[in-house]
Amino acid sequence: MSRPAPEIRLSTEEKEILLRWMRSSKTELRLVERARVILLASSGLSGKEIALKMKTREARISKWLRRFAQDRMAGLSDSVRSGEKRRKYTSLTEERILKALDEPAPPGYSRWNGRLLAKHLGNVSKDQVWRVMRKHDLHLERRQSWCVSTDPEFSRKAADVVGLYLNPPQNALVLCVDEKPCIQALERAQGWIRLPNGRALTGFAHEYKRHGTTTLFAALEVATGLVHSGHYRRRRRREFLDFMNELVSIYPGKELHVVLDNLNTHKPKENRWLKTHPNVHFHFIPTHSSWLNQIECWFSILSRAALVSCPHNKFSPF
Repeated sequence: MSRPAPEIRLSTEEKEILLRWMRSSKTELRLVERARVILLASSGLSGKEIALKMKTREARISKWLRRFAQDRMAGLSDSVRSGEKRRKYTSLTEERILKALDEPAPPGYSRWNGRLLAKHLGNVSKDQVWRVMRKHDLHLERRQSWCVSTDPEFSRKAADVVGLYLNPPQNALVLCVDEKPCIQALERAQGWIRLPNGRALTGFAHEYKRHGTTTLFAALEVATGLVHSGHYRRRRRREFLDFMNELVSIYPGKELHVVLDNLNTHKPKENRWLKTHPNVHFHFIPTHSSWLNQIECWFSILSRAALVSCPHNKFSPF
């Protein structure tokens, strides 16, 4: 007479791990089957019912139920065979590493790295941590940023701007306008340097001479990609209107639809300038959605291709 299968009751953490094994395409088939046995048992099915459902022997089901009842999650791993080197790390180690990423980094650190994770876990090497990171395509040193707009009129404003890009008014011109402030004009010694080992490197010297800063105003023609620009010492409303006057003079009598962000110099309480220029129409993007203004794409290309990064997140031309 076979022994009755033990009653299985799972903790929330154990159930989450077993379900993750079941859903992952990277989990070994034997672990998927064992996870299914435990989950079916926890739902109230007997060993015989589980064996019929999985089309296997009842003794095989009883074996894994007993091992789980005795050793919990560790009991689902394979036993060490005679002459076989015992595995130092198991799938449970991987689960611990991934779970630790959801916890805050140690005091004094803003994010995890392999060394900190290994120290936090205690019995896991940093090499094993990086193996798990590579397996799941995780990059602890890579940083990403995002911006979520909280503008209650986001849909209406975004539809207005996108509509201008896709279907501009007939005989009208769509311009994207913005400013890039505090561009440093730094004079650096540049060229080639010969190293003692014979290699030659190109670059620029650490020391530089300051020539002040400039604010770049730019307007992108959406239809052609042509960019109009102007340099100013400051970016007050006075400089903004001077740049807009330049644009109006370039397109005399042309209907202009201008896409702008919500900077206060762009939208005063009493816009007398717009009243004197009835052919110009301002379209403001939603707050925190600069990616809707196409001139930002050009600024990004300019920063990466023609400006050199330097301390304090400022820029200097080559």
